[in-house]
This record gives sequence, structure tokens and C-alpha cells, in this order.
Amino acid sequence: MVCPLPDSPDTPTEPRLVGLDWGTTSLRGYLIAAGGRLLQQRHRPWGIRQLPPGGFDEAVRGIAGDWLSASPGLPMIASGMVGSRGGWKEAAYVECPAELSKLAAGLATVETPLGTLRIIPGLIGVGDGRGGRPPELLRGEETQAAGAVASDPSLGEDSLLVLPGTHSKWVAIREGRIEGFQTFMTGELFAVLRDHSILGDPARQMAGGPRDGAAAFDRGVAAVRESGPAGLSPRLFSARSLMLTGSLAEADTLEYLSGLLVGEEIRCAAAAAGGTASLPAIAIAGEAALCDRYLRACRACGISGVRLLGETAPAGLWMIAEAASKGAAA
Repeated sequence: MVCPLPDSPDTPTEPRLVGLDWGTTSLRGYLIAAGGRLLQQRHRPWGIRQLPPGGFDEAVRGIAGDWLSASPGLPMIASGMVGSRGGWKEAAYVECPAELSKLAAGLATVETPLGTLRIIPGLIGVGDGRGGRPPELLRGEETQAAGAVASDPSLGEDSLLVLPGTHSKWVAIREGRIEGFQTFMTGELFAVLRDHSILGDPARQMAGGPRDGAAAFDRGVAAVRESGPAGLSPRLFSARSLMLTGSLAEADTLEYLSGLLVGEEIRCAAAAAGGTASLPAIAIAGEAALCDRYLRACRACGISGVRLLGETAPAGLWMIAEAASKGAAA
């Protein structure tokens, strides 16, 4: 679907694109110049399940209306759950392996009072859903992957991009395209265990501010690493047993639990690759504090040379819009 970008401007600070990273619980807006350079960004609590009065149209107006008034005709592109079945308009999944041109060809469009919004499709990793490997799904992470390769082209050769979050993704990139990915529900599992299990009781009952729990986190990672093939399940209760026997402070139980879960994610990803020695180059992208946590855990698991990329969504939105624009001109 056509996503025409304005002609190259005289100044590198001229806006060329409005990009939206639109998930279930939040909306991020980016004003982007040529090459994916970020000019401005905003965040609003307007995920697809908690829109402002006026719905999707008002959300776009609220986060980008002044940008579009100042630069009429700017193209708009969005990624994430806004393109899901429960979003504004469904953008059908594209099968892996997928390169930029394939993502660009799958753009869905929706008309808004401020112009046409293009929505980037998610990806499906092929599986039969029966006796073999089940299908994998993602929305939004394909854009982060495109931005990661834009920021470090060497990652396009053979790498694993780690995208921590509620549902963490390990994205395999080879020869400039996304070959496949794995999903780990690490963030959601942590929230469930913290808020609805006996393991979270001590921390829920304690008062006081945050504390440095790095040592407890490292201890959790080590506990899973040392568990061998048994993995997480027989270690989970240790978050309580260590506390009850005085070996783990109540205030450190959640950090220890986080270490267990993140360590298990890394253990499983390494096992799928045939061991840590068989892993390709690894980069981590996303929110800084969470990326730092994963970097710490990777090092504790014997994985070296991991790169931190920070936020790659704006560059990815630009890359996919540019691919769509070039496709339209071809």
C-alpha cells in the first residue's frame, strides 16, 4: 500500500513522517525526519483498550494534531496492536521469513480526519498448531527489528534481537530479513506471580520504597542456570523457602523471582540454539532499565558481546514507510 514520503528537504530537521507505536495499554507518537531521525516524541495512556472520549480519531488528534497542523500532508504510519483484530483495523499477519518490502506490501489503511493512517502488519511464524511447533505471533516487534538493523546493519547478517517486555520476543534475523521468533511470557508471568500468588505475598505486605536488589536478581539467575535441564519449575518455590528459612530478605523476594524468570527465558533461548556457544550475535532493544536487566542476566549466563540498542521503533517506522514509498514509485 502506498505510503508517499515528502521530497527530501533542505534541512535534516524538517518533519517527514508521523509514526505511532500503538499497543494495548499505551500510545507513543514520534515526529520523524529523513533517515528516521527522531525530532519529538510523546506518550499517552491511550492503548486500544483505553481510548479517550472520541475513540481512535481523538487519540490521533491528541498525540499528533499539532504536528499535522504545522506540516499539513505528512504521512502517518503505525505499528502494534492498533492493527490487531481488536484494534482500529486489522492488518493481516505476514508469514516469516519477511523482509521490509513484504511488510510494506501488507500495510492496511484507515482514513482519519487528519489524513490516511497506514498500519503495519504483524508477523506469523509458521507452525501447524497441532502436533508440531505451534504458530508464533507478534505485532510491533517487527518494526523494532527493522529499526535495529537500520541502527546496526551488521545485525542483518545473522543475529538474535531480544525485545524484553510483557511478552518478550527473541527475533532471528538473517540476510536482512526476519526468519522467525520465539515468545516468552516473562513479564506477564512475573505480574501474575507477584500479584496473585504466595510468592508475592511478602513484598505486597511490606511498606517502604524501592531498594537495590541486584544481588537477589543475580541469585535468581544463577539458581536457574545451575538447575540444568530441570529449569524453572522446581526452583520457583525457592522464592518462598529461602525467605522462610532466613536466607533471603522479604524485600528481595521479587528481585529474586525476576531473576528466576529472566534466567529461565535466557536458558530456554540458548537451549533452542544448541547452547550459549551456538548463539549468534545478540542485541537487546527497548526500555533502558529492562534492557540493562537482560544484559546483566545474559552476562551471568556466560553470553558475552551483547549490544544495547535502546529504542528502535522510530527508525523502524521510517524504514517501513520508506520501503512502501519506494515500492509505490517502482
